[in-house]
Amino acid sequence: MKCKITRNAANVLRRELDKQENAGKKLRVIITHSHGDHAHYGLDLGVPTDKDEVVATDKGIDVLLTSGEELLDGVKIDYLYFPKEGFVITNPSKGNHGDH
Repeated sequence: MKCKITRNAANVLRRELDKQENAGKKLRVIITHSHGDHAHYGLDLGVPTDKDEVVATDKGIDVLLTSGEELLDGVKIDYLYFPKEGFVITNPSKGNHGDH
């Protein structure tokens, strides 16, 4: 499985992961809603379970993805400042380039 994190997102995520209360936790990408051939995504922090695959990224942040969940393979995590500040999670490899 693959996961891409942009530089903006990595900077925000590192600040959160470095907090003392998050020691030992990893970033988890979840599917909040799926229909048809695409999904809507969310983020959470947690510890790996036997249902997770730990995916290393080029930004030094490990991401937890549910093993075998095709709609999670290839997700991209970005953080935008404009027009609205926040995380944007898409899966370009599945044709999902943003919420509709």
